[in-house]
Order: sequence, then structure tokens, then C-alpha cells
Amino acid sequence: MGKPIASVAGGRQSVLLGLGVHRPERVVTNDEICETIDSTDEWIQTRTGIKSRRFAGDGEGVVAMSLGAARGALAASGIAPEQIGAVIIATSTYDLQTPQAASVIAHELGMNGPAAFDLAAGCAGFSTALGVANDLIRGGTADYALVVGVDRMSDTTEPTDRSVRFIFGDGAGAVIVGVSDTVGIGPVEWGSDGSQSDAIKQEPSWLEFIEKPEGARPWIKMAGTAVFRWAAFEMGKVATRTLEKSGLTIDDIDAFVPHQANQRINEVIARSMKLPEGFPVSNDIAETGNTSAASVPLAMEQMLRDGQVKPGDKALLVGFGAGLSYAGQVVILPPLGTDPNA
Repeated sequence: MGKPIASVAGGRQSVLLGLGVHRPERVVTNDEICETIDSTDEWIQTRTGIKSRRFAGDGEGVVAMSLGAARGALAASGIAPEQIGAVIIATSTYDLQTPQAASVIAHELGMNGPAAFDLAAGCAGFSTALGVANDLIRGGTADYALVVGVDRMSDTTEPTDRSVRFIFGDGAGAVIVGVSDTVGIGPVEWGSDGSQSDAIKQEPSWLEFIEKPEGARPWIKMAGTAVFRWAAFEMGKVATRTLEKSGLTIDDIDAFVPHQANQRINEVIARSMKLPEGFPVSNDIAETGNTSAASVPLAMEQMLRDGQVKPGDKALLVGFGAGLSYAGQVVILPPLGTDPNA
């Protein structure tokens, strides 16, 4: 196990007990994306590292994808649904403002009326929700929690918008967080920079659209250059602070799992952290694209499935995106459930 993760004083400890994912069946290549935008497969791969992504189909909404991922995580953990005391769904693309997706998901899974709420923190959503769940477990509020990062981004990007359409994909990733005798989740390092909140935004608002339905419907817009600069040059510092909070260095961890926003961004972050040559860094973006809140758990699953890491290894997670916001922690990687669409 090596050097243990440091913990905030007091309280209980928590650990990831199981991981499950849902990847939609439909694979969308760059060539297909370029049927509606003025771009090429070569340009997209050179600029982002993306070769393809998954788009959800009929019956693969936020709730359905969450259920698939959650069932995999529950099976891997050995925890029964009725033992779950809290359900946190990190998403920005659920199509209802009420009721929250978490309550529907908890009911469909046969849980015994747990606390259930949705959390919107963009691409930092999963790591933010994991930080909240960790505090709930450590504080004794719950013994077990389900955390899901899920987004259906294909519904939120305008099909002819060459600035964002090729970036995003759909999917879900879930973990079971439970009480532990040893530290399995390190302290969260999180924050935001609201002065740059316009860098990734929905435009117009839904209320504006209702008032003028003849206009363009709301879509996700992004100032790509501003986001690239912020992420590439600030997230390395966030990753380093996360390690410091956990009492660890690069030599103490087995993998780096950053949000899959852009391969070039992650390469800059890795260089700024001075990661050694050949150090395992997730590259799920190549075949999954940017799945927003689902990105980090999907990237963990890819590394476990491909044998780059194994359950029990330590991984540094960092999510970042809209807000602009970020969150990161060091975790002990959990057992992996099966995904029929992997």
C-alpha cells in the first residue's frame, strides 16, 4: 500500500467500495461530426486528441445512464441498495428542474428513502460530489453513499457549432462511498473563479427562450482560448496542492486522472507537475470525448479496464470546468463493475 494518505483530523474515514459506468452504445466518429461542422478528423485529433465519442440514444437519458452506472458500482461494492444513506447526482444536463434526478434514481434502485439531491458543478461535478460524500461519511451522517457523475452533452451543443460540437460526449460513472477503518479518500482541494464564469455558459437562458421562442434555443457556449489557458496553467497548481493536502508526492501515487477536457491541456498539466516519463495518465478522451461530470469516473474505469492501474492503487483525481470551478482528491481505486457497452 505504501505511504498512507493524510487525513483531516477527527471524524471517521471513508473509501471507494465500487465503481460502475455506462457508456452509450452509439459511437460517433470525427468524420460523422464533420458532416455538420466545418472541420476535419485530423484537425480535431491534433487540437484535442479526440478520435470519437459516445452519443446517448433513445432511452439513455440522465436517469437511465445513472441507473446503469449505479448498478455496476453496487455490484462491485457488495453493498445492498437499502444500505445507501445518501444519493448525490452530479449533472448539468438533467431535463427537469424538479423532481431531482437523485430521488428518482434512489427509488428505481430500491433504496430505503435515502437523502437524495442533485449537484451542478459542471465538469468538476463528480469530484465536488465526492468531496461532499466524503464529508457525509466522515461526519457520521451516512455510512454509505452513491455518487454519480452523469451528463448528456449531445443535447446541449448546437450541431453546427464548430467551437464546441466536436468536444463533448455522453455517459455516466458511479461510485459507492463507505465508512472505512483506513483513509481511502484524501482531503478535497476545491475552489472557483467566478470572474471567468462567462467562459463556459448556456446562452440564452430558458426563460429568455420562452419569451422569444422564435429565437435560438439555449446551447452551451465556450470561450475555448480562455478555458485552455486557465486549465492548462492553473490545474497543475491545484493538483500539487491536492497532493500536499494528502501528505503525498508524485512518488507516492500510481496514476493521475484529470478531467478529460482536452489531451493538450492534460499534457501541459502533466509537464507542470513534472510527472516522470511513462507515468500513467488517463487518456479516455480519445474515444469518449469530454463527458463533463462523468469524465473522471469514466477515466478511472478506462485505466482499470485496460490494466494501467488496479484496485488498491492510489490515484490523483482532478475535475475542472464551468464556473470556472475545480475539485480534486487522492483516492484508493475501487473494484470495477462491468459495463455491457464498454
